Amino acid sequence: MVKDSNSFPETFLWGGALAANQVEGGYLEGGKGLTTVDLMPTGEERQTISKGYISNFTPKQDVYYPSHEAVDFYHRFEEDIALFAEMGFKSLRLSIAWSRIFPTGEEDQPNEVGLQFYDQVFDELLKYNIEPVVTLCHFDVPVFLVEKYGSWKSREMVNLFEKYAKTVFERYKNKVKYWMTFNEINMLLHRPYMGAGITLVGENQINQVLYQAAHHQLVASALAVKAGHEINPDFKIGCMLAAGATYPYTSNPDDYWKAMEKDRESFFFIDVQSRGEYPGYARRFFRDEGLDILMEPGDVDILKEGTVDYIGFSYYSSRCTSTDPEVLKGAISGNIFGSIKNPYTKASQWGWTIDPKGLRITANQLWDRYQKPLFVVENGLGAVDVPEEDGTINDDYRIEYLREHFIEMKEAIQDGVDIIGYTSWGPIDIVSASTGEMKKRYGYIYVDRDNAGNGTMERRRKKSFYWYKDVIRSNGEKL
Repeated sequence: MVKDSNSFPETFLWGGALAANQVEGGYLEGGKGLTTVDLMPTGEERQTISKGYISNFTPKQDVYYPSHEAVDFYHRFEEDIALFAEMGFKSLRLSIAWSRIFPTGEEDQPNEVGLQFYDQVFDELLKYNIEPVVTLCHFDVPVFLVEKYGSWKSREMVNLFEKYAKTVFERYKNKVKYWMTFNEINMLLHRPYMGAGITLVGENQINQVLYQAAHHQLVASALAVKAGHEINPDFKIGCMLAAGATYPYTSNPDDYWKAMEKDRESFFFIDVQSRGEYPGYARRFFRDEGLDILMEPGDVDILKEGTVDYIGFSYYSSRCTSTDPEVLKGAISGNIFGSIKNPYTKASQWGWTIDPKGLRITANQLWDRYQKPLFVVENGLGAVDVPEEDGTINDDYRIEYLREHFIEMKEAIQDGVDIIGYTSWGPIDIVSASTGEMKKRYGYIYVDRDNAGNGTMERRRKKSFYWYKDVIRSNGEKL
């Protein structure tokens, strides 16, 4: 049936999105094991490590690791969830820290203290009728598995992940309905260690390593989906893509083809997770690059039987590319995905392209390609917020950014795209995944914490807090 309403669906899941490694803190508390992000400091070294160039697997002395305390959600979740409820959240996307459940990843029995922590978090959410949307693996691999197996380079990870997934599915089968397997699964190609715990020290055939690891993740995702549906047929289990349409810089057909190839680098993962098989263009890429992706008997059937129910995606910016060497000299560094500066768009303080219409374009691309419900599970503006003398934070720039994106999201729904919800990134200020900074703030709630870890951790409502509350209360009518 053609949708003729100008409104968001009545069941639309407004909310916010968090990741355990950026919000919880509670470093090694409650039996938690060391996780990959616990070895990522702030500053330039963070960038080097995130790309896979790390050989030390214990925290260094006299180095600040922001994840160790983050913003202390581990001890303050009741206070924070109460603030989300005050805004009227319908959903909260968050992740489970794998190493809280299996500290090394190899234990026969899960860590009961870790399981109880998430019981408490989910119970608190449900008390306020907030739907948990849970990511199984959000840039979060037990360090022990990186040291012993090389993380997702090894097939051993598939069974270990399946065991972890089955454990939490069974434990929370009556508390959580919406799940996602891997956060921004395509990040593996761009930040291998951050995205998947992949180290590249001493590796010569980088693409071979990355795409073999990708195969292991895709099989693990499919097995998790299959297991989840067996444990609770009402589960809705999705995949998650770091999305953003790539525009050709000119109408030159070569530019158009390159833009399509760039999009396919990301679509590859979702093609497999949504359709259950490797697309032809990927098989050609493997042949052309001389890659030999090892597959076990039965993998083809596993992928086919474990397709996802919906497509979760993040959208921060569009991208632009060219085949002209002179144009490529003008590439900008904003965001993890490289791009040429688009003369028709603005940029954030961190150089990320601001392109609200790109959200509508990206949503239509994904809907046309997969015909499965979409969930916008990350979107937002990282900016420096400066409190006024009276303590208020007037973040009108964030309100403007979100308003423009909501208008385009509503247009996508009018286009016939089935979008089930929207969880903005970082409803409370958290540690930046890319830089480790606190000054790069996304939240509706200010946290008194600086880049060096100083501050009281006091929570304070920003102007956008009250604006988003009105958006949710009016179901997107009051923007």
